[in-house]
Amino acid sequence: MERKRADLIADAIEELILDGTFDDGDRLDEVQLAERFNVSRTPIREALQRLILSGLVEQLPRRGVFVRQPGPVELIEMFEVMAELEAVCARLAASRISDTALSELRTINERCRAATEAQDADGNYDQNDLFHATLYAQTGNAFLEQECLRLQRRLRPFRRLQLRWRGRMAQSVAEHDAILAAIEAGDGDQAGNLLRQHVTVQGEKFHRLMSSLKAAAE
Repeated sequence: MERKRADLIADAIEELILDGTFDDGDRLDEVQLAERFNVSRTPIREALQRLILSGLVEQLPRRGVFVRQPGPVELIEMFEVMAELEAVCARLAASRISDTALSELRTINERCRAATEAQDADGNYDQNDLFHATLYAQTGNAFLEQECLRLQRRLRPFRRLQLRWRGRMAQSVAEHDAILAAIEAGDGDQAGNLLRQHVTVQGEKFHRLMSSLKAAAE
């Protein structure tokens, strides 16, 4: 399905924030953005609302929309919670997932693999996002699913940024393969451990992420 114009604009604004064009605290003016992207203000408003949901920007009453970059402590805390929530998802899905959904996850991961081979980072991320969202839905726990989706939106820019690191897309696909094998085997503990490791950003991964953000801001 063709992606909505507002989604494409949101991705482009996200890119401008991460590459340092828009700094932390900058006001995002609807009129200027509409001129930049040669569109009306309607898709700009929709794009900004999506970014507000992700937490990358914030709307202040009677002042407008401003860039809000999380600090390193906040970022590592969010990834830590995301890793634990997704580990629970994998553990529950290992005993509750349907054969149809398991097949769907394999298909999604094959699309991730195809995007990796084509060096299509955006396509890979879209399918990666869908892989995780599909897994959340197979927990049989609607509250957990919604909490994961909420935090997934919040971390979207930073998880997307990771996929640009050399070799990370292929590594991510291989990690999905191992997670799927554990789920198929009904090994919830193993699936949970693998998914926790897949999502956790610490050590070298965290330093690379912070270096990427620092380089973009300079």
